[in-house]
Amino acid sequence: MKLQSIIDIIGQLRGVVIHTFFLDYFEYTTDHVMMNDVIRLKPLYKERVWGGRKLESIFHRQLPTGVDLVGESWDIVDREESQSIVSDGELKGKTLNELWLDYKESIFGPNLPEEGRFPVLIKILDARKKLSLQVHPPENIASEIGADPKTEMWYIAEADPGAEIYCGFKDKITSVEFIEKINGGLADDLLHKIAVAKGDFIFIPSGRLHAIGGGIVIFEIQQNSDTTYRVHDWGRTGLDGNPRKLHIDEAIRSIDFKDIQPSKGRAENNFLVRCPYFEVEQVDLLAMEPVNATVNSNFAIISVIEGALSCGRSNFMSGDSFIVPAQIGAEPLQLACHVPTRILRTTIPKKH
Repeated sequence: MKLQSIIDIIGQLRGVVIHTFFLDYFEYTTDHVMMNDVIRLKPLYKERVWGGRKLESIFHRQLPTGVDLVGESWDIVDREESQSIVSDGELKGKTLNELWLDYKESIFGPNLPEEGRFPVLIKILDARKKLSLQVHPPENIASEIGADPKTEMWYIAEADPGAEIYCGFKDKITSVEFIEKINGGLADDLLHKIAVAKGDFIFIPSGRLHAIGGGIVIFEIQQNSDTTYRVHDWGRTGLDGNPRKLHIDEAIRSIDFKDIQPSKGRAENNFLVRCPYFEVEQVDLLAMEPVNATVNSNFAIISVIEGALSCGRSNFMSGDSFIVPAQIGAEPLQLACHVPTRILRTTIPKKH
């Protein structure tokens, strides 16, 4: 065989090998993205009849112009009607749902729930006026009526003097007595009220009747659900000038009527909440003393409650939330600050 022919064959084989290598590499990196930085997402703002523009002054948010009643900022969300979108970096433009489905193990780690959507939703609520009296359905009721269950927790970021929340019942009551009181405009007499201040937190399991009072800013961490059954709306009208719809029948099926005088939360080993759907830890950072952003090879959502910090190549201030990918086989990203800073670190329990 001529030398030139041998050279041609070697060249062809090398081309096949190189081509195959890049195909395999591309196929691998489609499912496995090496993450060495945090993921920042664009907030989605929601107009609410009880909202305001307080997020501008306390968290320096750039709120939509021409909207006076901004009640909610959805910061981490994967719902059909509302999607968080990555704002920068190598994944810029991708939705949270794409991250969950296409890069699940690389970003979020192994042994997490097999669900079609990211299972946690994180919001900030600006309640200038009190919200409706409402309940979210527990799993058994939600499955019967085609709704999503919702357990949540509230962390009080700011509260006016005298602010309070409504949570559970003051005394024992039956569903029949409850309906009579609601129809008679006496809802306020039934409810257990809790005075709240900055730094308090409250766990709201599905089935617990509740309402947020006016003058409160809240970080809300919840199951991925937007199912709310409104029982009473204090006689007001909605944004369209009409009374908002009530859901009495669904609410009666969902309410836990044995939920008498629940209390504010109490931290255990820095954990505010540990439930089957999410775990929330409060971490107080000291200036010039970095700490690992994630624990046990799990991802984390970091919400900056007060202060400011840096992580990876990004800086964050109070009111910001971001995702720290699972640092599997890599040097953990660290949280560092120059001033004392408080964060909430949210994760999803791994399957066993």
